[in-house]
Amino acid sequence: MKVITRELYARKVDAWLGREQIIVLVGQRRVGKSYVMKDFIARHSSEPDANIIYIDKEKRMFKYIKNSDDLEAYIDARLVDGKHNYILIDEVQDITEWEKSVRSYRTEANTDIVVTGSNSKMLSSELGTLLSGRCEQIRILPLSYTEFMLFHQLPDDDQTLWKYLNYGGLPGLVNIPLDNEDMVMEYLSGIYSTIMLKDVVERHSIRNLPFLNNLIAFLADTTGKLNSASSVSRYMKSVGQDVSTNVVLSYSSFFTEAYLTDFVERYDIHGKKLLETSGKTYFSDQGMRNYIAGGERDKDIEKVMETVVYQHLVRLGYMVYVGQLRAGEVDFVCMRNGEKAYFQVEGQVFGIGCQIFRRQREFGTLKMINDSYAKYVISATPLLRSADYDGIRHLHLRQFLRNGLE
Repeated sequence: MKVITRELYARKVDAWLGREQIIVLVGQRRVGKSYVMKDFIARHSSEPDANIIYIDKEKRMFKYIKNSDDLEAYIDARLVDGKHNYILIDEVQDITEWEKSVRSYRTEANTDIVVTGSNSKMLSSELGTLLSGRCEQIRILPLSYTEFMLFHQLPDDDQTLWKYLNYGGLPGLVNIPLDNEDMVMEYLSGIYSTIMLKDVVERHSIRNLPFLNNLIAFLADTTGKLNSASSVSRYMKSVGQDVSTNVVLSYSSFFTEAYLTDFVERYDIHGKKLLETSGKTYFSDQGMRNYIAGGERDKDIEKVMETVVYQHLVRLGYMVYVGQLRAGEVDFVCMRNGEKAYFQVEGQVFGIGCQIFRRQREFGTLKMINDSYAKYVISATPLLRSADYDGIRHLHLRQFLRNGLE
């Protein structure tokens, strides 16, 4: 298969070249970190002065590179003076004391380093210490809707959008027929099992597996709803599992460390400050969330829509929060480059017999915000000529996922 450039990550990686920083690609398992690295090779190998040194520890030919001495011997034999040396190491965690070698090459003239590694052995919070703060972490997200269409060679229509909402954006799905739901779910099941085993259970020596499984199922089912550790603890006690708020916090953080979920904090719109008592959990990939939650998507479409809107706002470079008003809630308050924007997500805005009600509910909440920042309602309703309302823009979900806020 021809390597398709994921433009967002190509720009992010290239922006850090020549800055004496170790570039570390992070993200959920099978999200495409290795794919981004292979695309890097495809894009830079044709440069006249490029010398690419590539190590993929998943391949047998590199099995003998076991420690930092082996790694340095391999790299030193291939460094070329007068060339721009690109050192690329996939699954670097399988090399003992890899960080010592990588740090030593960071300041070499005309040398750039890009690495990927397993979340179970390379926690994001630990990388700064391992690499003495000289690293730039770039998080790789699942395919965007536009990338999903490109990878699967699908048209921009409602059927494609439905597949994206239902199955998610893991790149490996390109090898599976999307009209075979059983195969898709089997693929997602395998990835989910590996994440839970390698990145959560083994990494943190989890013993309370029933609670672990119930907690992730609860978070999938309540995606888009405000939760706190105390409220989750109370719910678990109501179903016969007596766990403390500290245990809830710890186990929830394990999912975040594995890039399976994100916890989104609340923001007091009037007081302009973060609220620490509760927030919302969103999954990195809606297909993974749907697999865990089970059931039919037509029964929880708004949860899935909120998930993909959240993901895309992150892709657009926003810091994303849940908005709190005195008399309501705004799905997302987003900040970027000193600017702010507000978003409401709704499955249907203009339906027969409920047009006024929907307008009051979704647009009315945004109208309560007394500032001049942009406000948007994103829905699955087909665009109408007069969709905007009192200065608030109405975007169809497909339009937003395809064009952003243009």
